[in-house]
Amino acid sequence: MSERGAKAAARSGAERAAILLLTLGEQEAAQVLKHMGAKEVQRIGAAMAQLSNVSREEVHSVIAEFTASVETQTSVGIGADEFLRKVLVDALGPGKAESVIDRINIGRNSKGLEALKWMDSRAVAELIRQEHPQIIAIVLAYLEADQAAEVLSMLPDSVRPEVIARVALLDGVQPTALSELDDIIEKQFAGKSTSKTSVLGGAKAAANIINFLEPSQESALMEQVAKNDGALAARIEELVFVFDNLLDLDDRSMQELLRQVSSDQLLIALKGADEVLKEKMFKNMSQRAAEMLKDDLEAKGPVRLSEVEAAQKEILKEARKLAEAGTITIGGKGEQYV
Repeated sequence: MSERGAKAAARSGAERAAILLLTLGEQEAAQVLKHMGAKEVQRIGAAMAQLSNVSREEVHSVIAEFTASVETQTSVGIGADEFLRKVLVDALGPGKAESVIDRINIGRNSKGLEALKWMDSRAVAELIRQEHPQIIAIVLAYLEADQAAEVLSMLPDSVRPEVIARVALLDGVQPTALSELDDIIEKQFAGKSTSKTSVLGGAKAAANIINFLEPSQESALMEQVAKNDGALAARIEELVFVFDNLLDLDDRSMQELLRQVSSDQLLIALKGADEVLKEKMFKNMSQRAAEMLKDDLEAKGPVRLSEVEAAQKEILKEARKLAEAGTITIGGKGEQYV
């Protein structure tokens, strides 16, 4: 493989998708984007905006990869639902696949809920601010974790602990409840309901939302949840992805993450890191880079804990972005985050 071809292969899935769409032209790209969710559009749009110096050989490599992938797929529109189910079961296992399929089906039938993903987080917060905490919890469980965290941070301090506790305690949502929620959001219910309970919420969903909160908000929220229900707080904390969980990254994933993190940010984050984690990161750098970072750590004076926590949060956000794009796999306490 040529150097430029290798560069194309090293790009993230969002970047390769962006290159492909840019080769299609405006109208064709717009038609493709219409069939994607808000999160995918935002991710690919950001990749488009950041692309530069894309060689002709890279473009050819991306197109060739796409063509080869399409040739292995089932005919468009023929048995698509069954094909999707089989692919997800093979990729994620039966339990997780059913959860993903449920969320896809919710999106098909819930126009109002889906529209929230395209709204500004502040607008969503204003829309649901006066609703019952259970309604707010269902909305947050439906949103992507980062958007849900933004919405949660804009709600009154007094309501946050109850809402996140209700997210953690959600054990499925009946179609009638989703129908009522769509009535609130859009004044109508789109599609026919089924008798199956939709899988939303749970302690993992609450932990994913908390992962995106600012450190000070996270600490205050979990302290209040623990006061109200210590056992529930413990279940959530067990699933929260923290900086020390980066120890679970394999070497390839660690190397990819370090390529995406600025040296200044890493320097501050490592001031509060465990020695074992530091050594793992040093091992996945070039010898020269590792020596320079060690020297900088020794020379760096005291850093406020809030700055260290903020830098670690930013690195964790980058890790989650890479995981969502399929570039790396991250995990902690026996469970993968994808």
